[in-house]
Amino acid sequence: MSDNKRLERELPALLFTPDVWIERMNEDGHKKGKRKLVEALQWDAGRKALGLGLNVVLENGFWSRQQRWTYRGQAAAVGAQTKLHFLDVSPEELKRRLHHRNSNLPADACYVNPDLIDLWLKEFEPPSPEELAWAQD
Repeated sequence: MSDNKRLERELPALLFTPDVWIERMNEDGHKKGKRKLVEALQWDAGRKALGLGLNVVLENGFWSRQQRWTYRGQAAAVGAQTKLHFLDVSPEELKRRLHHRNSNLPADACYVNPDLIDLWLKEFEPPSPEELAWAQD
């Protein structure tokens, strides 16, 4: 069971996973703008759920510090607290997990080329100590 699925059950929470929606729409998750559109729709629903006092888990990746701070501020605007869950996994382990995932691809997931991991990691901004500190609150 994925960490996000575990959070969904333990909290309990409403889990938003862009890949699931994109796959169900029979779309390519890498198609220009498709992911941003799905993430925006999920966040619209997520904000409403937070405003109702429900827990929400967003599986967006949150690759940039700016994106993480923006979402945190928007959640606070509806009275919600946020918590960042960061799994610091080596590139080798990410590729191993991705190979395993691709060989047992769930029906609601798209194939992801493990060779792209190194390229993507160059764009990722790991959470700062400040971000990790508020994640423990």
